Amino acid sequence: MRPRNLPPVALTVAGSDSGGGAGIQADLKTFTVLGCYGMSAITAVTSQNTVCVSRALILPPDLVVSQMEDVVTDIGCQAAKTGMLGAPELVEAVAEAIEALSVAPLVVDPVMVAKSGDVLLQDAAVAALVEHLLPLATVATPNLPEAERLLGRSIKTEDEMVDAARDLGQLGCQAVVVKGGHRADAPVDVLWLADGDCVELIEGPRLPSRNTHGTGCVFSAAITAYLAHGVPVPPAVHSAKHFVTEAIRHGLPLGRGHGPVNVLGAGPSLPQEQQAKTEDEKPRGEGFR
Repeated sequence: MRPRNLPPVALTVAGSDSGGGAGIQADLKTFTVLGCYGMSAITAVTSQNTVCVSRALILPPDLVVSQMEDVVTDIGCQAAKTGMLGAPELVEAVAEAIEALSVAPLVVDPVMVAKSGDVLLQDAAVAALVEHLLPLATVATPNLPEAERLLGRSIKTEDEMVDAARDLGQLGCQAVVVKGGHRADAPVDVLWLADGDCVELIEGPRLPSRNTHGTGCVFSAAITAYLAHGVPVPPAVHSAKHFVTEAIRHGLPLGRGHGPVNVLGAGPSLPQEQQAKTEDEKPRGEGFR
């Protein structure tokens, strides 16, 4: 029996960003700010900063799976996310491990290109992602270029985003968020839910900031954290949208390129009903952190 006063545990299966703005570093920071105990299975080691990814080494699939097995079987896991996976054999191995370990809910962030423009996912891995990992996703969070690559077609309009979210959902996802930040006009995200074939548009401000490194990682990690707290998918996505917007608003002007978003500036937050539930379960004298 899990003690009620322990924080939920969240796992990130992703690459390491030596600059600290994205990847497991951004995920673990987000988990912590949102009151989760964060664990990681590192899939790749990158040498990067705010300007470029100069080197990347994808780790052996058996080593990645070993990390997943060791932490999940010992510590447990209330929710998990995947990020940079890089190679098809790694995608398949991670998907098999997720099924074998019964890891759920799962957020799949199909990381393909770094903010600097460097490619992080091999072409062959895209097909593996579609076949093996997306069907396991509770929520998939592609941006427009990622959705285009997954579906093999151009996505420009809001209607095309809706069609893309629905088509990606047909691959087996329970929910899909097609992020519209790459559009020139208002950055509307599309949330599709398999339950009832429901589509919802999520609007947000376009903030004039160059400090946007890690937005996708923080958004998907925030969804994961909320799901770990037991928040249902729609409010988890809405809360994550607000969280990453505030992280962008308080972005850090570090480096010569795209500075990182600032999860500390975003601050901890839970949907009101879940906040009350969480507070009720805490021992007297402790608050949500």
